[in-house]
Amino acid sequence: MAITETNADELRSTTEGSMDYRGNPSVRFSSGGWKSARLIICVEMAERFAFFGISSNLITYLTGPLGESTAAAAANVNAWTGTVSLLPLFWAFVAVAFLGRFRTIIISSSLYILGLGLLSFSTMIPSHCEAPNQVVSCESQLQVTLFFCSLYIIAIGQGGYKPCIKVFGADQFDENDIEEEKARSSFFNWLMFGNSVSIVMTGLVSNYIQENVSWSLGFGIPSVSMLLALFLFLLGTSSYRFSIEREEKKTAFARISRVFLEAIKNRRKTDSDETLLLLAHQSSKQLKFLDRAAISCDNVEIEEAKAVLRLFPIGMTSLVYAIVSAQSTTFFTKQGAKMDRSISPGLLVPAASLQSFISLTKVIFIPIYDRLLVPIARSFTQSPSGITMLQRIGTGIFISILAMVVAALVETKRLQTDLTTPVSVWWLVPQYVIYGVADVFTMVGLQEFFYDQVPIELRSIGMALNLSIFGVGSFLSSLMISVIDKVTSQSGQTSWFDNDLNKAHLDYFYWLLACLSSIGLASYLWLAKSYVCNNENTREDL
Repeated sequence: MAITETNADELRSTTEGSMDYRGNPSVRFSSGGWKSARLIICVEMAERFAFFGISSNLITYLTGPLGESTAAAAANVNAWTGTVSLLPLFWAFVAVAFLGRFRTIIISSSLYILGLGLLSFSTMIPSHCEAPNQVVSCESQLQVTLFFCSLYIIAIGQGGYKPCIKVFGADQFDENDIEEEKARSSFFNWLMFGNSVSIVMTGLVSNYIQENVSWSLGFGIPSVSMLLALFLFLLGTSSYRFSIEREEKKTAFARISRVFLEAIKNRRKTDSDETLLLLAHQSSKQLKFLDRAAISCDNVEIEEAKAVLRLFPIGMTSLVYAIVSAQSTTFFTKQGAKMDRSISPGLLVPAASLQSFISLTKVIFIPIYDRLLVPIARSFTQSPSGITMLQRIGTGIFISILAMVVAALVETKRLQTDLTTPVSVWWLVPQYVIYGVADVFTMVGLQEFFYDQVPIELRSIGMALNLSIFGVGSFLSSLMISVIDKVTSQSGQTSWFDNDLNKAHLDYFYWLLACLSSIGLASYLWLAKSYVCNNENTREDL
């Protein structure tokens, strides 16, 4: 069949602002789009299997083989998780200023694999235990040192990989094309769907092997999975679209910094200045103090600085959600360890495997959200994504409050039950499911928000800022646990986080988080109501 001239033009059409791996303009038909995005989703699935193969059961290893107390282990997990989520800020600067996203992914993935390999090796070092069930920790200092060094090498590697891979995936869609713009919003949904499938597999495979076969094998499998992720990523090199970094984009940080410095320098200037009067009719009405930089900066640079600064209030009011998020891999798991986990005689459900219900919920709910709820909402709102990003984030924060309330009620029931007949572990499923639904709204909403609302060349930074919310949240969770543990254990009282959870009061902690989340939601709604969207094609309000 002959190819018409119109079809031939479509096949040859290029995408603006991107090139292929040879440096030529990328051809729309043969590069990017879902072809490349699907491969990147597979890469992410392999990486998530590796990461959650470590993080999901970390508290069990720390309180088991390494013999740490519950409070100390939870604090260590939160500190590590916080580091994992804050390091992307450093790597994002490196990616934007020096390496670019593609090279950053390759280098950081190599470090990631090194850390995973060393972690598995650390569990093979013989301990000094004379008896296998010895209560007091007897691990060698070498093993403990190598274990924690390996963890933080993983954090360094993951810190470079995480912000770049998501942005690189979203870059495969041309935001100047209406259909590809819709597909990009859907990409974030299906990225989480793929990640969730992978995390479910982690609970079924890695967690079981770690607790029932061997910790060294259980930590070794993630190393192989990350090797697979790097292989798959390199496999798609010829089909990727690479964003064109113009010379002026390299100075994005300098431009924004200059706006702030000039605004401070000109803070004593009066509004009667001719330049300031002219800008007053051109600039947005928020953050007017930055308009004082107009004497030496143009309007585009000032609006760019305003766009970045407007992100911080939204991020700060999302911190309580990040604190709640930290509990799913720590105290939720410890709760499960104290409940009846038997499926059949001699077969127990690994406590960490319960985290799979969060991911399983996402696997079920994301297609419903993307294929059913979004089209229905779109018919009312005319928004390509159904509801705005801010509405999506706020909905998730509200649902997370419900998760904490349910968690508190379940823990109260567990403590009131006769210890000779412990409560079934399946009572924990509702709090995992509710939190999974919350994640579909808030986690994906934050990812898309921080991608969409920053200047194009700073999108790696935007994604890193999104991850840093959860890093700061993890550190705040660690600080809260340490302070509450110290305060509640004074004068011979039982700590809320006592090593014997049957004497502890996690229910009080969950109620506290529910109250803090309610305050956070109210603050978020107040700030989001007045948020001015940076993208002219997107209308963001509540």
